[in-house]
Formats: sequence, structure tokens, C-alpha cells
Amino acid sequence: MALANEIIGSSFLHKTSSVSSQFQGKQFFRPIWVVPVAKRQVVAQLRKAVNSPVAAISEDLVKVVPLDEKPVKYKVGAVVTIRNKNKEDIKETIVKHLDALTDRIGQNVVLQLISTEIDPKTNAPKKSNEAVLKDWSKKTNLKAERVNYIAEFLLTSDFGEPGAITITNKHQQEFFLETITIEQFANDPIHFPCNSWVQSRKDHPAKRIFFSNKPYLPGETPAGIKKLREIELKDIRGDGKGERKLSDRVYDFDVYNDLGNPDKGIEYARPRLGGEKIPYPRRCRTGRAPSDTDMTAESRVEKPLPMYVPRDEQFEESKQTTFSLGRLKAVLHNLIPSLKASILSNKHDFHGFSDIDSLYSEGVLLKLGLQDELLKKLPLPRVVSESSQGLLRYNTPKILSKDKFAWLRDDEFARQAIAGVNPVNIERLKVFPPVSNLDPDVYGPLESSLKEEHILGQINGMTVQQALDENKLFIVDYHDVYLPFIDRINALDGRKTYATRTIFFLTPLGTLKPIAIELSLPSTAPSSRSKRVVTPPVDATSNWTWQLAKAHVCSNDAGVHQLVNHWLRTHATLEPFILAAHRQLSAMHPIFKLLDPHMRYTMEINALARQSLISGDGVIESCFTPGRYCMEISAAAYKNFWRFDMEGLPADLIRRGMAEPDPSKPHGLKLLMEDYPYASDGLLIWAAIENWVKTYVTHYYPNPSMIREDEELQSWYWESVNVGHGDLRHETWWPELNNCDDLISILTTLIWLSSAQHAALNFGQYPYGGYVPNRPPLMRRLIPDENDPEYTIFLNDPQKYFLSALPSVLQATKFMAVVDTLSTHSPDEEYLGERQQPSIWTGDAEMVEAFYGFSAEIRRIEKEIDRRNSDGRLKNRCGAGVLAYELLAPSSEPGVTCRGVPNSVSI
Repeated sequence: MALANEIIGSSFLHKTSSVSSQFQGKQFFRPIWVVPVAKRQVVAQLRKAVNSPVAAISEDLVKVVPLDEKPVKYKVGAVVTIRNKNKEDIKETIVKHLDALTDRIGQNVVLQLISTEIDPKTNAPKKSNEAVLKDWSKKTNLKAERVNYIAEFLLTSDFGEPGAITITNKHQQEFFLETITIEQFANDPIHFPCNSWVQSRKDHPAKRIFFSNKPYLPGETPAGIKKLREIELKDIRGDGKGERKLSDRVYDFDVYNDLGNPDKGIEYARPRLGGEKIPYPRRCRTGRAPSDTDMTAESRVEKPLPMYVPRDEQFEESKQTTFSLGRLKAVLHNLIPSLKASILSNKHDFHGFSDIDSLYSEGVLLKLGLQDELLKKLPLPRVVSESSQGLLRYNTPKILSKDKFAWLRDDEFARQAIAGVNPVNIERLKVFPPVSNLDPDVYGPLESSLKEEHILGQINGMTVQQALDENKLFIVDYHDVYLPFIDRINALDGRKTYATRTIFFLTPLGTLKPIAIELSLPSTAPSSRSKRVVTPPVDATSNWTWQLAKAHVCSNDAGVHQLVNHWLRTHATLEPFILAAHRQLSAMHPIFKLLDPHMRYTMEINALARQSLISGDGVIESCFTPGRYCMEISAAAYKNFWRFDMEGLPADLIRRGMAEPDPSKPHGLKLLMEDYPYASDGLLIWAAIENWVKTYVTHYYPNPSMIREDEELQSWYWESVNVGHGDLRHETWWPELNNCDDLISILTTLIWLSSAQHAALNFGQYPYGGYVPNRPPLMRRLIPDENDPEYTIFLNDPQKYFLSALPSVLQATKFMAVVDTLSTHSPDEEYLGERQQPSIWTGDAEMVEAFYGFSAEIRRIEKEIDRRNSDGRLKNRCGAGVLAYELLAPSSEPGVTCRGVPNSVSI
């Protein structure tokens, strides 16, 4: 009784007792809100709800209302969970204490419950009284990560089921609202998973709307909250006008017209991506003013100033801390200017492989003799100064962990094409010599210089046609991607590249070996140099030529990996689907609930990329061979190669000739290379995602007409295609959305891309690329032939020539810094099979149970991947000096681990 007295008040309890005695023996209308709960039972409920708070109400009596009596008023308690910041600046601390003072005089947080039912008298939704959060001022100084507050609502017994809560924040400062939980009679608690920043009324006067976790298709929305559903979506869409404030939560589309900075000079201008001239996906609109010198270019926001993304898309505190520490550890922002001044004076090439090794043992500043001088000048935080050697030293990349010289071997070079950080470009060779799809009227003669004699001695006595027929020849072909840009790239200072093709032979052991590399330059080059074929070495000179050829292949591969497969195919092409989901799907929509964990942080990381990674003179341009043409290569790939219907794993494998349909196989596919770690592990995850999505979709759409009639779902897909990908909207390959199979395929593809595909392409970047000779992102010299003046230099000191062709110390360390940060899992990472509030993310108990089944399947897959990595028959993932393939192993610890599949594109 004491607990109930504390929350409700003794006078209220006495009143309810007398009401109960009057109604005994009469016909009853319905059960009311209040559930009898003893203090011990409250604790049990709290534990049962997986740490979600439960409001404690009255104790001994269950009340009901007879049909012929007026509704009776009762109090209902709610627990409101707010997440505190771990660190506050001085201004935030002052405002917080000011809010605590003004809260006592009515400048508080006000909540109101909205019923799912309409009041027949007013023809408006039934509403509770306005309730305030209690004890805000008393709990201001609590240091806990989460603080629970109580609010009391006064309801009538005919109120119905709460469907929404509105909140007005009269404080000066925003707060992060995690959940609201209401205890209800004869049912489980009603949960409102909010996970959103609630802004001050002075910044955003309108009330915030939060819906309960019960999912509703648009046509099934209860009358009481139907209008709120429309209002909420309208607010999120905005009006497309004005500059967005950082506190806004408006989602809208725009083109990539903010990558350059023409106000700094013509060399910093970049073409607009998006539109008829250069098709590209859309990004989030910020509404910033145009630049001073080019009205079509948006003005820049340079770091450390923040870029706009809707408030709830911004990194949470632990993620931001990890990302910022990564930048600091990488020495990118504080140390690079001073490094530049010293290094550029003599360009600091690596003089030997020991110089590269010293980056991991001594650290970049120690090596250059700059540490003491720089640390005196720079206002670094104490933690950096105290452990400066550790922070300025790079961790040894995983590629060196089992065999320091593995990168030199041909079999490792080939293995990385199927089990490295970019395993998605290899194709079965269908015709020899390979054929270009470029226009010969524009690019001149395009015939390959590869001949049968180049490979005949290396294919186990087969003819070339036999090897083709028996699926023994494979190719990584970058000819058409690079050739249109070669002249412009090679005209840049310190940039030299070819358009490469690499032919591989599948050995009886199931491993690949490279048997020929074709290096192409445009027909404008001297005829002796426009095309050449390099084959495996037979002597010392050809060994160094072969190593240089492989380095150029890896440089091509690094560029396509970063600009096309990683950035374009996961980051950029997903953002339109995310924008449209927020704009067109209510938070109540079951498909929004399904997609929600797979959209986390993507818009924020994409905005940060526009600010400093893919921007003009940004990290990508600085560190990759194409330089200022990087994003034009990405845009050309979008126009010429990208197709949404080919982005799912099975379709992609079939398109590349790496698999063929076979209904007798577990996934309906037969891999033509059985030991293809990315594909074989990926198919396990693809099937698990597909089964989960199928279970979910068929649960809500038992017949196809429901999909066609779901206006929110159709608007989401229409806007994703016709606005977000508007430059390609007329392509005939876009899937239709008419039935369950269509929806299952679309959703499975999106979830695959945001989780497993991105993980496979991202989290191996430092483990494989952190040792620059293994995957040089940039090459500075072509391979000399006997008529070149450089040929004598090459013969006299081939190691020096090789190292001078790789990135300089500055370029290498800058690149290593970036990929180290990009390869890092943050402590708040959510992995595939996990999600926030796993027991209450939806009010549909059947789907909660189904999700637990999906999680169990993901754990089973992880065990199977572990088993495969210790199977000695699988030479591409197990053996002396061979790295296990763990990039699709679902779970991971924080840090650079070369494993782990987060739910979303979050880094």
C-alpha cells in the first residue's frame, strides 16, 4: 500500500475502494487502466521487460465500470526514461541548472496521452489531462546514464487504448527521450520506444508526437491517431525551403553540389553530381546558401563545424567519441599541417621496407624526428601527450600478422580477389581475349593485347577454349572503368596509372593463380606503350616488373573498391531509400520498424564523407590515384554499371558468372568456385535475411492487393526511385512493387547492402590496406621499358624505384589514418541479429519471437564460419600464413577486428 500511496495518493485509493463496493453484482462495461501491483511485483515486471521501466500503479483492487454508469476517472502512471550526456560543455551545464530552477515554476516537460478512439461528443481523439515530469530539478545532478521520471495521467474508464503521446519541452535545452512505459490493466505494459531528441519549445514550438510500439498499416490506423500519423509525416518532410538548423528533423533530397569550394579558387571547383549531365543518387538537403562565385554550388561547411543531418541521425555520444579519437589517433587534423611543412621539403619517400615497418614500431613522428617539436606546439589533450608514442604509432595490420611476406606471393595476391577487402569484382572469363564495351569512335582501337601464347604454358596443359569451357579462367577487369580517365589522371602531378586486366587460373587445389596482367593506356600514348602484357617472372628483372604490375592492379582495385563498391554501392545508393523511408513511412508502419536498425548513422557518416573524405582536395582525392577525378569515376560507374536489380548477392554472383542457378543446392545456386569465402559465407547471411524478411512481410501482407493499396509503402518506393534515384528512374530494370515476392526481394537487398555487403567491403580496409605495399591506393610511376630514361634507374636499384612508385610517407600515413578510422567498430555498434530494446521494438509479440529466431540463426551462421576457417581443405581461408576469412562473421568486439557485421552503414 505504501508504494501505491507514494505514486497515486491515499485519497485516490480510498475513493476507488468505495466505487468498487457499489458496482458488485452489476453488468460491467470494460476493464479499466489500473492494475494491482505490489512493490515486489513491480521489480519482477521491470526485470521481465528487459530493463524497460514499468510504471507502478495501485495495489489491491481491480476496478470496472458498469454500462449504465458514468465513466470514472483514474490516475495512470508512466515511466519516462531519459538518457543523460556523459560529457557536457560549460554552456550545457549552466542551461541544465537553469532548467532545473525554472522547472519548479512551470517551465517543465508536459505530456499528454492520445487515445486510439474518437470521442463521439467532440469528434476528436480522446485526450488525457496534461501531465508534467516529476522531480526534474531533484534529479538534475544524477550521474547515471539513464534517469527515470514519473508522470501521472488522469483518464476516464472509457478512454480506450493509448496510441500516442505528445510532448512539449518548455526547458531551454533538448533532451534525449529513450522510452515511455505505461502500465495497463488486463494487458502487458504499453511501450513507446522513442529514441529521439526532444527540442525546446523556443526552437520548435509544435508538440512532438510519439506512437506506441503497436504497428499499423495505413488503412488499419485507429481513428484517434490517424490525423497524428499524417501530421508527423508532414513535419518530417518539411517544405523544401530555407536553411536547415542542426536541431531540425527534416528529411529532403538534393544533388551533390557541395563537394567543391569554388570560392577558394578554380582548382577547388568540382562538377555537380546529380542531374541529366552527370547522373548520381541524391543526398540529404541542407538548404545552405550558394557559394559566392558559383550559384549552382552550395557553400561549404568546413570541419570542425558540423554538417546538417536530421537531429536523430547524428552520432550518439559514444560513437562520436570513437570517431573523434580515431581522427586524433590518426594524426590527421592536428599534426598533418606541421608534417606537411617538413615532409614536402624533401618529399620523404620510403627508402626501404624497414621504413614502412617503422611506422608500426617507432611511429610516424619519431621516425621523422618531429615529435618533441610538434608536441610542444600543439595544444593536444593531456591523454594524447601522456601516451603520445602509442597514439602516433600505427597498429600492425593483420596482413602482416601471420606472414610478413605474404603480400609478395602470387597466391596471396589472387586469394585477396575472393577473400580480401574487395571480393566483388572477380568474374568468370567468358570469352578470350576479353572485350571492351567502350565506344571505339571515342577511345580508339580497343582490342585486347592478350594472346593465347601469354597464358598457354600456365593452364595445366589445357587449351584456352578447354579452360574457358571448364570454368577455369577468371578475370578482374578495370579496363572500361579507368581508360576514359587515364589521360587526365596521368596529367596530374605525381599520379600515374593504367587500365588493368588480370587473368587468373583456378588450380586443382581450388586456389587461384595470376597468369597475365594487361596494362592499357589510351591510344594517344606511344604505340609501344599503349598496351602491354606482363606475365609471371622468369628472372630478376621480370620479377620486379611483375611486382610493379601487381601494384598497379592493386591501385586500380583500391580505387574501384573505395569509389564504386564501397562508397557508391553501399553509402550513396542507400541514402535515397533512407530519406524516402523517413518521409513516407510512419514510425507505426511495420516496414519502417523492420528497416529502422538498418538506417542508423548512415546519413551522418555520408555527410561527414562529403565534408572531408570525398570532397575536393579531401582525403580520397589526396590518397587515391584518380585525384580530382575520383568522384567522376564514381558517377560514371553509377551511370554505366549500377543496377538495383543486380545488387542482391545471388543476382550479382550470377551476373559475374561466379554462380549458376541450381534448385538442388541449398541457396538455389551452384558456386563455380567452391572455395569462394565471400560468396559462400555471404549466401548463409543472405538466406537468413531473406527468410526473416519473408516471415515478416507475409505476416502483414497476406494477399498482394494489400501491398498495392498501401499508400505509404508505394510512396516510399516511388520516391526512392523517382526522386532519390531520379536520374535513372526511366531504366527498365527497376523491380516492380506489386506483391509479396517483390517486396521481399527489395527489402532483402536493402538489408543485405546495409549490413553484410558493407561489412565485407569496409572492415578489412586497415587489416589489408594498412600495409601500403599490399594495396597501394596511389601509384606515382609507370613501369619503364627499355627505351625509357628511367629504365637505367630501375635496373640499378629496383627496390628504390618500386618504393618511389608507391605513395610518399605523407600520402601513406594519411591513407593509413583514414582506413584505420573507417575499419573501427564503435562500442555502441549494433550487429546483425541485434537491435535496441529487442523485446519492445514492436508491439507484435509474434514478430518479436520471429526476430529472436533470426538472431539464433545468425549465431548459428557465426559458428559455421568459425568451422570453415579451421577446415584445412579450404585453402583460401586456412593454411600456413593464410588469414581466416572473418569479414562476414557477424559479431565483433570494439576496435579494428577485421570481422563483425553491423546492422547499418555506420562508418
